[in-house]
Amino acid sequence: MVKDVYGRFVNMDGTSPHSFGDIMKWGISGVASRHRIRAQRGATAPVVSPDIDLIHDVPGPCDGARLTWLGHSSWLVQMDSVSLLDRLEPGLRRKVPPGLRVEQLPKIDAQLVTHSHYDHLDRPTLKAVGAPVVAGAGVSRILTGTGLECLELDWWEQTSVGGVRITFVPAQHWSRRGLLDGNRSLWGGFVIEGSSSRLYHAGDTAWFDRFREIGRRFPGLHAAMLPIGAYAPGWFMERHHLNPEQAVAAWLELESDLLLPMHWGTFRLSHEPLDEPSRRIREEWRRRGLDEARLGLIPIGETVWVGMGT
Repeated sequence: MVKDVYGRFVNMDGTSPHSFGDIMKWGISGVASRHRIRAQRGATAPVVSPDIDLIHDVPGPCDGARLTWLGHSSWLVQMDSVSLLDRLEPGLRRKVPPGLRVEQLPKIDAQLVTHSHYDHLDRPTLKAVGAPVVAGAGVSRILTGTGLECLELDWWEQTSVGGVRITFVPAQHWSRRGLLDGNRSLWGGFVIEGSSSRLYHAGDTAWFDRFREIGRRFPGLHAAMLPIGAYAPGWFMERHHLNPEQAVAAWLELESDLLLPMHWGTFRLSHEPLDEPSRRIREEWRRRGLDEARLGLIPIGETVWVGMGT
């Protein structure tokens, strides 16, 4: 991990969060207000009813991996008789309901938390699920009082849940819960490896030069879950989030079989209309002449299979 002279985590290129002035400029400007009104007009991500019976029948070794999009950046990942929850989102100002409610979940073996922002780490939801947490360094203090076990990892460190190996990998982002804890916990993504499948969840990230390295260290990725929303205005958001065109470029760097877009259509986080990311990624896919079958632009609640046995 890399820290600055004040003990705060920084990105691999040494960059830190926005200044307070940048945040104020984005948050209270008249232009921002007009864009927020525009953003509300976009359609939300489509939603389908999940197959509850299927979800409660966890695939075993050599059956590949099953991924169910729960909305925003949340996924239920099931492989090798293990169910992993990459953060079930809170119900705060959602534009669409979650793909699964807590009471509909199967037994969860671990909860993977990419970073501390409130739309990615909701203490009441994590506590309600009750499974151990795997996260970046510094996150356990945020969970004090929840009774949850938390294993902290540095970038490139690994742990195992059953027969599934989990690696915390770098991302280009930041962390904050309040006024005084900026970058006091580490952010990142996860590579999840079972006996017959290998997956990458990017967490929240901007474009950076480590996508190719992640693909090199973990060749043969069956699926890459990449964020495509919350990119406008570019001067503010694209320092920490991918836009749709950058997400396609990142997927090509990773050399993954399938791109599963996420981080769009669920919360209003920035100035673009909610449905613009999905339109732009389709347009970029076609512009590049890529195989349509390798773009998994699925509704919330839908399940896809990857790896052997699909």
